[in-house]
Amino acid sequence: MAATNDTVDMSEACSSCDRETPHDVRVQIQTESSKRENAEFSREPYRVSECQVCGTTTHTRMNNA
Repeated sequence: MAATNDTVDMSEACSSCDRETPHDVRVQIQTESSKRENAEFSREPYRVSECQVCGTTTHTRMNNA
């Protein structure tokens, strides 16, 4: 099964612009371990939001288990 990484345009607060701006938002799987032998067990979903005005990108971990 292939995963898609489609972006969604939405407005949200931008700390750099100090106002509501359009953002591209996506979910991305990121590896947190720097060790190769554990990398397959350290993947976590992150919400990635990029401001379309200033380019500021935020990564928020979605699973805090």
